[in-house]
Amino acid sequence: EVQLVESGGGLVQPGGSLRLSCATSGFTFEDYAIGWFRQAPGKEREGVSCIGSRDGSTNYAGSVQGRFTISSDNAKNTVYLQMNSLKPEDTAVYYCAAEASTTTAWGCPPKYTYWGQGTQVTVSS
Repeated sequence: EVQLVESGGGLVQPGGSLRLSCATSGFTFEDYAIGWFRQAPGKEREGVSCIGSRDGSTNYAGSVQGRFTISSDNAKNTVYLQMNSLKPEDTAVYYCAAEASTTTAWGCPPKYTYWGQGTQVTVSS
């Protein structure tokens, strides 16, 4: 059974940092790309970042470029999203997702087959 479990969300002040984790199981980690998405109330889901687990290639949305860093620990089948300089507009439920792809060198996958349940990130003073 494929599972993706997000953790690390919470309440943080503007300018603060959080690190989200996406622990995966049930598939060959190195054969998949992992993406992070977010959805704020009343807004469409937005792609944030993705990483190719085999080659470590990464992509970022313009809104988070330079503030967020995606990484993977292949020994733990886990992907992280380090979020720095957080802004109130980063408030959303953050989801990770997996799609069979060995690289994201040409962009994030256009669709994802497996999804986690999400973790809430709230940026507020």
